[in-house]
Amino acid sequence: MAGNKSLFFYIVCAMASVLDGQTLGGPMHDKAVVCYVASWAAYRPGSGAFVIEDLEPGLCTHLVYSFAGLDTEKGTIKSLDPWQDLEVDYGKGGYKRIVNLKKRYPHLKVTIAIGGWNEGSLKYSNMAANRETREKFIKSVMAFLEQYQFDGLDLDWEYPARRDGRPEDKANYVALVKELSEAFKPRGYILTAALGAGKDTMDAAYDLTKLSRYLTLIHMMCYDYHGTWDGTVGANAPLRGADEEDVLSVEYTIKYMLDHGVSPYKLVLGLPVYGRTFILKDPNTRDIEFGRTPVQSAGFKGPYTGEAGFMGYNEICQELSNKSSKWTRHWHDQSSTPYLRDGNRIITYDNARSIAIKVKTAIDYGLGGLMVWSIDTDDFKGACTKESDAYADFVDRYRKLVDEPLMAEALKTLNLPDVSRISKRTAYSVSNGKLHLRLPEPQYTNYELMETINEATILAMEEKRILDEIDRITKQNEIPDEKAKPDSSHRFGSSALALTFCTLLVFRL
Repeated sequence: MAGNKSLFFYIVCAMASVLDGQTLGGPMHDKAVVCYVASWAAYRPGSGAFVIEDLEPGLCTHLVYSFAGLDTEKGTIKSLDPWQDLEVDYGKGGYKRIVNLKKRYPHLKVTIAIGGWNEGSLKYSNMAANRETREKFIKSVMAFLEQYQFDGLDLDWEYPARRDGRPEDKANYVALVKELSEAFKPRGYILTAALGAGKDTMDAAYDLTKLSRYLTLIHMMCYDYHGTWDGTVGANAPLRGADEEDVLSVEYTIKYMLDHGVSPYKLVLGLPVYGRTFILKDPNTRDIEFGRTPVQSAGFKGPYTGEAGFMGYNEICQELSNKSSKWTRHWHDQSSTPYLRDGNRIITYDNARSIAIKVKTAIDYGLGGLMVWSIDTDDFKGACTKESDAYADFVDRYRKLVDEPLMAEALKTLNLPDVSRISKRTAYSVSNGKLHLRLPEPQYTNYELMETINEATILAMEEKRILDEIDRITKQNEIPDEKAKPDSSHRFGSSALALTFCTLLVFRL
């Protein structure tokens, strides 16, 4: 009896601690959710200004503070914005503020990213070119991580062997990653990298098999496939290409990475929290055709981000929430991309539905998780009307799945909870001997896309478990080929079970 009282006391204390805000949890699944934070977002005007205190850390497993840079004279890591990053001279102390989030959210890993588009490639190419300069850089990183209490480093060299880089960057990049990994291991630091998703870049820049060996996670930047640089309207992050020969798509990138030796549980699918804007050359164009409809050389700007051809989701959704808005909504089936039109203006972007579809794709391929660039352009103020069709594709599949002939047999072994007893975090259950789907209820008033990522992950993982069980039963009921070798069906069954197990493995640091 005393033991039961002690257990009850412990549970009450633990709940009180959570309610008091001392320790808070993260996503209710075991996939990585990597959230990049752009430090310069603090300078955006009005409601677009984003500070660390705007974060909802419970939505992420990893926060990546972006960006630090490389001191070309010293060959060492440095702050790119000391006033925003550091505390000296009355600075904002961004490093300290983001790292301190771990006190209330102990599940978090907080790392520092070095590089980015503006840093270019040449200085990193020079640093990685020989062992002495790499060693000097690595020593500076170790001191930097210890001083500011980051959990590791994210390499954003954009891109080896490109943008004034050298062909030998491909091998030197591996050497840099290997030596960083060896230095990090005794301290338990995380080493990740953001890699470009274009085929030309992947071919020239990365020895993927070796990088997969040494990196903790690989963040694939599966966006910026198309923009005004093409001269035509195009999807920022198309799920599928225009045809089988099209290498510019999310699915092509995933397959390429896995085919070139990347472990699926280390691969993190990058999702854009922004869209691309276009101005039509001919405002009288009737039908928009991706890859064909001509556009001007520069798109229009959003009110917060102020970059031609770019708009954050928070800017896009506020346009849609404006009742006087003239935007018309459209959906491009082939690429699973929403787009908007107002006269000669076009926006291709990702909304809750397209994000949920990409999450499902990541789970189907057994990937280690999802990444966003960047959390500061989600609807972090909660100013927009939430979209109602986020999980429409899950509902469509459920309607077909519920009448699957083998479902009754699958339910016997799946041990799904009864519909009256399921938790708020369980999607699939049993009701009157049939499969039941309950869609997620919003937990946050803001961060629509981030919440969609986490809820769609739970949905996709549970759906995959059901489909895998039906597949197992189907294969079990198949009549063996009489011409097959005696043990061939046994080997096939073992391989299928092993594959199922591997794809259900989760990766969480």
